[in-house]
Order: sequence, then structure tokens, then C-alpha cells
Amino acid sequence: MSEPPHWFTAALAAPVEQGITEFDGATIAYRAWGSPGGQGIVLAHGGAAHSRWWDHIAPLLVEGRRRVVALDFSGHGDSAHRDTYSLDTWAGEILAVSEAAGIATPPVVIGHSMGGFVTLRAATLYGSRLTGAVVIDSPVQDITPEEAAAREERAFGPLRVYDSIEQALSHFHPVPDQSALDYIAAHVAATSICRVAGGWSWKFDPRVFGRGPLTPSLLTRLECRVALFRGEHGILSQQMSQVMYDRLGRAAPVIEIPDAGHHVMLDQPLALVTALRTLLSDWDHSQPTTDPH
Repeated sequence: MSEPPHWFTAALAAPVEQGITEFDGATIAYRAWGSPGGQGIVLAHGGAAHSRWWDHIAPLLVEGRRRVVALDFSGHGDSAHRDTYSLDTWAGEILAVSEAAGIATPPVVIGHSMGGFVTLRAATLYGSRLTGAVVIDSPVQDITPEEAAAREERAFGPLRVYDSIEQALSHFHPVPDQSALDYIAAHVAATSICRVAGGWSWKFDPRVFGRGPLTPSLLTRLECRVALFRGEHGILSQQMSQVMYDRLGRAAPVIEIPDAGHHVMLDQPLALVTALRTLLSDWDHSQPTTDPH
């Protein structure tokens, strides 16, 4: 494995708070950077992932009085499991965590893959309570690649128990598979497992893939700002980006991260941070516009 660069080790060393809140009968875990109050960001992970996929991204988004929070959706990470899961429930968890973590004003929600679906659902349900919604490589015409793999029984079936940490880590790979910076992949893998009876296993609940997909028919003009990000080599095609752009009232910028796969935080993290910082800076100093037609 290559030596991690300074920006990465500094990000992991940044002060972080761990907290829990409750929503609809389940405890929801989160991690928070920056001071409470003022503006805030909530980071929403993809299916079978967890808040620590953002460990090297979140500290780089803390600027001024901005509070950055990454949650574990129920059924993921260190949050409780449920009997059933839905986009509506996960959307409610975003608002609950934002309040519990001390974000004083309507947050910007940034969601990747499945988390992008949840972000759009939160914007539909609670648009007036959000400043903006950023969706990263989430093709809402289709189910997520994680859910497709689960339905086709290629991944995310009954959780396997491994005899050792090393054995578990050797089986980690993103879905869909892609290149990743090895030091980031190692960190994400190491934070994806937990001790269970008989050994080590993954933290997510396989039942999270039992929900229904979010389709473009649910896309409409929203009460908050929206931006669409896509990896150049990700799963959100230019054609699907155009469909989403049209359905969102032709007012959501579409931003491509060069040479990035679906999991942008694994292979092009600094390009992602730069794009997010630029977008947030613009939103801080401009007024929303709508399609004049």
C-alpha cells in the first residue's frame, strides 16, 4: 500500500464528535466536524456503506462556521437495524441528525448513490427545511448498483462470518467494482467490519435492499436548490443526467468529476472536494434561478 499523503492523514486526525439520536424507534449514529450552530452539511452514504466513507472528505468541507455531519442510516454502520426500510424513513433520519448535531439553519444534504436517492426524497418531503440537495452519481431511473447486485445474488446476501480481521478485509471491494486509492480503500474496509459471534462480519443489514426504487416520476421542481454530480466513468450517464435536469426544472447544474468512477470519494476525493467547495461557495453568494420557459 502506498504511503498516505499528508492531506489524508490530517483529515483523519481532525477533531470529530460521535453522537447518537433516535428516529422512529431506532438509534441513529453520526459523526460531526466543526462547531455547532450556523450553516451545516449532512453527508449521506450509499447502500451497505456507512458514515466513515466520508472521514477524509468531511473535514475538508468545514469552512468558517460550517458544521459537517455524516450519519449512518438505520441498517448501516453503528445505527440500529429495523424490520423494514424505506427512503421516507431514511429521509427523516437526515433531518433528525441535522437537529441533534446542532446545525442551526437548514442544511445542505449531499448524498452518494443510494444516499442520493434519499437526498432527493428528503428534498421532496422537506424542501423548505433544506438549503440545498447535492446528488452524486445517483441514476434515479434505475436501482442502485448495490441493490442490483443484491437482487441478482452477486453480493450483499446473508452476512458471512470470517475467522479473522485479515480474512474479512481481504473480501472488501466496492460495488460496482472500480479502482480506488489503496489507503482510502483500506480505511473504509477497516471501518466496515465489526466483531460478531464466531468472528468478524460486515456492519450492514442485508434487508436494506428490500425497498422500492426511486424513479424519475418522483422528480419535480423542489423547494430547495439541487445540483447533480456524476463521475466521468460512473453509472449516471449524460443522457440520464439530462433527464434529471429536465425533470428538476432545468435549474440544477450537472457537474462531472473527471476520471472518476461511481465511488468518487474512493478514486478522486480532492476533485470531489474542490467541486463541492466551489458549488457551496456559489450558493453562499448567489440567488437561485429557475428556467424561464
